[in-house]
Amino acid sequence: MQELPLTVRRSIELLGIVLIGTILVIGSNIIMPVLMAFFISILLVPVYRFLRKWKIPEAIAIIIPILLLIVFVGLIGWFFSSQISILVSDFPQIKKNVSQHLHALSSWISSISDYSTKEQVAFINKKSDDLMSYAGTAASGAAVTLSSVFIFVGLLPIYIYLMLFYKDILLRFIFMWFKTDHHPRVKDAIYETESIIKNYLVGLLIQITYMTVLLGGGLLLLGIKHALLIGVIFAILNLIPYVGALIGNIIGVMLTLTSSTELWPVLTVLIVIAVVQFLDNNILMPRIVGSKIKINALVAILGVVVGGSIAGVPGMFLSMPLIAVLKVIFDRTDMFKQWGVLLGDERPTKSPMTFPAFRKKKTVPMKSGTEK
Repeated sequence: MQELPLTVRRSIELLGIVLIGTILVIGSNIIMPVLMAFFISILLVPVYRFLRKWKIPEAIAIIIPILLLIVFVGLIGWFFSSQISILVSDFPQIKKNVSQHLHALSSWISSISDYSTKEQVAFINKKSDDLMSYAGTAASGAAVTLSSVFIFVGLLPIYIYLMLFYKDILLRFIFMWFKTDHHPRVKDAIYETESIIKNYLVGLLIQITYMTVLLGGGLLLLGIKHALLIGVIFAILNLIPYVGALIGNIIGVMLTLTSSTELWPVLTVLIVIAVVQFLDNNILMPRIVGSKIKINALVAILGVVVGGSIAGVPGMFLSMPLIAVLKVIFDRTDMFKQWGVLLGDERPTKSPMTFPAFRKKKTVPMKSGTEK
C-alpha cells in the first residue's frame, strides 16, 4: 500500500484532534465518568489482585475495594460537613468581621478618591442586586446540576465494577488493534501506563494527606481559626496544577479575613502556605511521585484550562493523568512521536535551528526542563 504524503498525514492528525475535542465537548457528561472510573479502577487493581491471590471470589474481590473507596470518600465528606458546620455556627461573628473590613475599606477608598461613603453604599447595593439576580438565574439550573452529580456518583461504582470484571475483554480488544509483531510494545505500554497512573494517583493521595497535616496543623498551632478547613481545601485544590494553588491562597485569605479583624492572621496564612508549598514542590512531591510523569508546564496549564472548559472541575483533575497516558502512547509510536516530544519537558541540549540532528525523531541528548 502506498504511503500517504506527509501533508495528508498531518492534516488527518489535526482533523483527528478537532474531532476528539468536539466529541469531548458534546459527550463530556458521558465520557468524564468513564474516564474517572478507568483511572480509579487502575488504582484499585492491586487490592483486587491481592484478594484474588487469596482465592476470594472475583465478584467479592471487586466489591471490597469499591466499598473501601466509598468509605474513604464518605469520611472526607463527613470531615467537610463538620468543618462547614463550625463555619456556619460562627456566622454572626463572620458577619460582624466582614462589616468591619468593609468599613475600613470604605474609609480607605474615601481617603484616596472623591467617592463618598454614600456613593460607595449605592454602588454596593446596585452590585448586590445584580449578584442576587445572577444567583437566581444560577439557582434555576441547580436542580439539573445536582441531578447530574447524583448520576455521576451513582454510575461511578458501576463503571468501576464492570471495568474490573471485563478487564480481560478490554485488554484483548486493545491487542487486536495491532499486528502480532507489535504486541510486545503494546504490552510494555500497558504496563507503563498502569504504573504511571497508579503511582500518580497514590502520590496525590499521599500529597493531600501531608499537605493537610502540615498546613492545617501548622495554622492550628499558630492559632488560626478554621485551620483544618483551610488545609484540606488547599490540599485538594493543589491537585490542579498551577491554577489550584492560586485559588487555594485566595480561599485561605478570604476565610481568614472573615474570622478575624486583624491582618497578621492573613500574613501568617500566606507565609505558612508558601513554606508548605516550597517543601511540597522541592522535597516531598519529587520523592513520592518521582520523575515518571514528565509533562512541561505549558502543556500542564493548557491541559487544566482545556479540561476545565470541557468538563469543569472533573476535567481539571483528570487532565494531568490523561496527558501522561497520551505521552506514553505517543512515545511508543513512530507516527506520533513528535506529539510525545511536545508534551514532555526534556529540552534538546542544543538548538534544532543550528544542529540538524536535533530535528529528527531519533534519540538525542536531552536536559531537564528545570535546567537552565
